[in-house]
Amino acid sequence: MTPIRSVTIAALASAVLATTLTGCQFGAAEQDTSPIVIAVDLELSGSAAPVGKAYQRALELKVDQMNASGALGARRIELKVKDNRSDASESLRNIGDFSNDSQVSAIIMGGCNECAVGAARTINEKKIPTIALASSSAVATPVADRRYLFKLAPNAADSAAALTTELRRRGIRKVTVLNSDDSYGREGLDVLRREFDKTNIKLLSDQSVKTTDTDVSQQVATLAAREPEAMVVWTPPEQAMLAAGAAQTAGFTGSLFFDASAAGELFLGASSRSAERATLIFTQTMVIDDVIATTPAKAARRQWFQDYTARFGGYNGFSSFAADAVQLIADAELRAGGAPGKAGRDGLRNVLETSQMDGLSGPIRMTPDNHSGLMPQALTTLVARGGRWRLAG
Repeated sequence: MTPIRSVTIAALASAVLATTLTGCQFGAAEQDTSPIVIAVDLELSGSAAPVGKAYQRALELKVDQMNASGALGARRIELKVKDNRSDASESLRNIGDFSNDSQVSAIIMGGCNECAVGAARTINEKKIPTIALASSSAVATPVADRRYLFKLAPNAADSAAALTTELRRRGIRKVTVLNSDDSYGREGLDVLRREFDKTNIKLLSDQSVKTTDTDVSQQVATLAAREPEAMVVWTPPEQAMLAAGAAQTAGFTGSLFFDASAAGELFLGASSRSAERATLIFTQTMVIDDVIATTPAKAARRQWFQDYTARFGGYNGFSSFAADAVQLIADAELRAGGAPGKAGRDGLRNVLETSQMDGLSGPIRMTPDNHSGLMPQALTTLVARGGRWRLAG
């Protein structure tokens, strides 16, 4: 019995070893180790560079977190980043290059509205799934012409509705508007007018500024001269802070209201005094340290806020949109289960179109009829107090 048993044990050990080795070999062959390559077109220089750089920091942090988490199995996310220099023509060239790269699964575009709208046709023709962090509704509509283009940013109509609700709550009836002279700024003025028409709020006057303007004092002084109870500022962050300073210089004593596009850094720095008590419509994540984390989603947002702040020494409100875009693409890639690059783009697009998640920015829902995912419930009212944004109330 003993010799037979010894031989049997030796044979079994050899079989186990052989199975382990071949199992590793077969496992390595079966396990998908291909990278998830996400191309990124950002405004890293030019007029929109401050927001573009905030997006870049957020993308790098989120990718590091996901790659370290093990959630992707043996796969890793890789970013291919190009600077569009805040220029729509340069952006279009970048999109063309990315779409012809067979390794690229999807594209993330920055906050440049003109860049995303200008690239929509190429994105559709090249059939490359793209998430733009731009706010204009023209980025994602009409859906028939935007089948591969999605948007992840506050919607003008939602922001205008929230602003109007707050104006009414405070009994404000006379308003002026400063808006950026781009697709999102003009859209903002239009939707504000429609919202005001439903109420007793009167729009006394409006002025526009180019997104490249570094002096808005003349337009703000003109609006302040109308003596409104409130001035709505619908511009990028840097111009919003310039407007706050110009309003103070012009002797404006009413209330300042900022649209979501005016959000930026959590701490207001040199603009603290002029922006004090200003109201901002934005996502709760901007001030999540003021919020009790009563749900897993809120806990995740607080952790993101802390991680971003720990790495970069401050917090930028737009960062969560970039992080959510990475999450959406990675989740869609895993769910689609297709080949990397060109071969799997259709599958990825189809999954993106029905994506739902409680993201770092708030609830996100994509549907075949709606490619703009951020839900209205994501927006809340913030107030500038003590040199930073706080949750209102």
